[in-house]
Amino acid sequence: MRTKTVPELRRFTIAIGADHRGFAHKEYLKKMVAPVGMKISWIDVGAFNSDRSDYPLFARAACQELLAGRAQRAILICGSGVGMAIAANRFKGIYAALAWNEEVARVSREDDDTNVLALPSDFVTAEQSVTIVHAWLQAEFRGGRYQERVALLDTLG
Repeated sequence: MRTKTVPELRRFTIAIGADHRGFAHKEYLKKMVAPVGMKISWIDVGAFNSDRSDYPLFARAACQELLAGRAQRAILICGSGVGMAIAANRFKGIYAALAWNEEVARVSREDDDTNVLALPSDFVTAEQSVTIVHAWLQAEFRGGRYQERVALLDTLG
């Protein structure tokens, strides 16, 4: 009698940060993100309530976790997502993309090897954010000519 082998779970530690406008989405994501075949651990860098706060502080904290190797990916949330993406992309080795749907999130991983996902809490629901995050986590970088393009990014500035 053969025993069925259970595939190994892919494990991710994700740094997650949000300002006051993204706080509710952040809390929802921590509870609801559970892609099939993955085990997620969270490093929550704040905000820890919905009081007014400044997004660059949370972008920096999440990127530091990623660059130190304590997290494999990061998710950042603010009203438009733009500020978080700009702040994250200030760090060498960070490739942040703003995604407002599953397709943009998936392509950001496949073509651009993003390690940070910025979400616009004012433009997507918390439920939509979950499906966007799932698409991003499940996508794989294509490498090849895409790797050549990503390598060019590090020569720009």
